Order: sequence, then structure tokens, then C-alpha cells
Amino acid sequence: MLFRYQLDDQKYLIPTQGDITRNSLQSALWLDLVNPDDDERNLIESMHSQPLPDTEDVEEIEASARSYQDEHGLHVHSLFLHKAEDRHRNTSVAFTISDAQLITLREREIPAFRLMRMRARRLHGLVEDPVSILLALFEIKIDDLADTLEEVYTQLEATSNLVLEDNDTAIEDALDELARQEDTNGKVRLCLMDTQRAISFLLRRGKLSAAHAETARELLRDIDSLLPHNSFVFDKINFLMDAAQGFIAIEQNQIIKIFSIAAVVFLPPTVIASIYGMNFDFIPELAWELGYPWALGLMVLSGVAPYVFFKIKGWL
Repeated sequence: MLFRYQLDDQKYLIPTQGDITRNSLQSALWLDLVNPDDDERNLIESMHSQPLPDTEDVEEIEASARSYQDEHGLHVHSLFLHKAEDRHRNTSVAFTISDAQLITLREREIPAFRLMRMRARRLHGLVEDPVSILLALFEIKIDDLADTLEEVYTQLEATSNLVLEDNDTAIEDALDELARQEDTNGKVRLCLMDTQRAISFLLRRGKLSAAHAETARELLRDIDSLLPHNSFVFDKINFLMDAAQGFIAIEQNQIIKIFSIAAVVFLPPTVIASIYGMNFDFIPELAWELGYPWALGLMVLSGVAPYVFFKIKGWL
């Protein structure tokens, strides 16, 4: 899909209506491509005389591949966090920024872009040029990452109560929840650091106006304030992971302890039963009328004595 947006007289960003033509594309302030088909890609490529990046190019992790400058303008590939199938995912978005136009390319719809379109239609003067659109998108992304961090921390508090206070908690379920929270927190950190690099590149190479440069520096300060909170959440997750694994080890030790005590308790009776079960011709107690009760009594006594001893020592 190909969406076109331009500024109206009141400085609102509105979608361009009508047929898609070369002139309508060139006059648009923002071209937003969402999983474009071959015709849409070919149209944009012919208009700008440059190929659009493929999925593999957008997903490259090298800094030189994610942020660079050429004769067509600035190129920035940045991660955006979103939910898919009830799990958080990071999707790379390719930005091409020139003096007159911003082109965005992504595989799927992302909530930050929907919110951006809604704000730009309602907030006067929110955007005025391609760089302001990019910075507004980054601002929305950082706000969303902050909300996600708060959500992870809230869920972590609930998980903490389950692990540390609720004796009936299934520890395995708590570990699954902690693993999911760790995965989300890791994606948030990756997205924050990627955005930090992208904004730093814009400050170095974007020739930003004073107002845009101040906005970019403010976004960097927001990221700097979120990274320590992100690290704190990692530490808390690791602590709860260790605590949950420790409780599992304690439970396993308790089970092994019970088996060990049972083995010690039943060992003496087993020895006595083995002695009187030997196939020798002469065992004095075999001919004794009280031999059977005697053997049973010995086995009971030899089993009870270790148990009483363990109770006195406080080992049970």
C-alpha cells in the first residue's frame, strides 16, 4: 500500500486524494509505503532514480548500513516496537529524508504511524517538513517505549508477589512469565539504543535547524532517562529468576531429603529381613516359637529408632 500526505494551508498533514501519478507523488511531503507491491515499488524507484531497500537490507545491523548519506539524501533504518500475536516484536522501518520529502518503507502497519497520522491531522503545526515528521515519529516511539517499560514493571511487581509471597504458586509458570518480560524488556532496550544511534546520526549529518536540533537533543535526553530504568528492570528480572530457580532447588532438595530419610529408615528392617531370609540350615530363631514376632518387632524397632532420632535432632 502507498499512502501520500501533504500540508494544507493550515499546516495540517492530510492524505492526498485522487489517482496516484508521478506529479502527485513528487508534490507529497510524506510517502508511506506499507508492504508495497511491485508496481508501487517501481513507481517510487523510477521517480527517485534509486532502488528501495529490500527486507534484508532494512534488517541489517551494521551501523554503516542503518544510517548513511548519499546523493538522494539521508537514509535511516530504525526499529519500532509493536505487538503481534500478543507478543512484542521489533520491526525495522526504512526512512529516506530529502529536503522536500520523507519516504518510509515497512513490512506491516505499526501503531506509532497510525497515531502519527491522527496527530498530524489534528495538531496545528506539528509537522512542517520531512525532518519534523521523522522527529515526531521518534517522539511517539519513545513515549510508547516508556509506556511499555511501565507495563513490564507493573507485570513484574505482580510476578514478584507470586514468586516471593505466594506459597501455592506454580514456579514453572512464574519462570515462563519472567522469560516473556525479559524478552520484552530486551526488545525495548534494543529499540532505545537503535533510536539513540539514529538521532545522533541526524544531529551529525542532517543539517538540522536550531529548533529541530533542540528537539533531537531532547529526545536523546529522554532516551538517556529510560535506559537506567530499563537496566533496573533487567536486574529485577534476573533477581526473580534466581529466586525462582532457588525455590525450585529447595523443593527438589526437600524431595531428595524425604527419599534419603526413607532409605535410612527402611534400611535396618531390610537388613533384618535379609538375615532371616538366608538359606542356611542352622538359624536358631527358625525353630523358636516366638521367632516370627521377634523378627517383626526387631524390624519395627529398627525402623522407628532412626525416625525418632531424626525428630530429636530437628532434621525432620
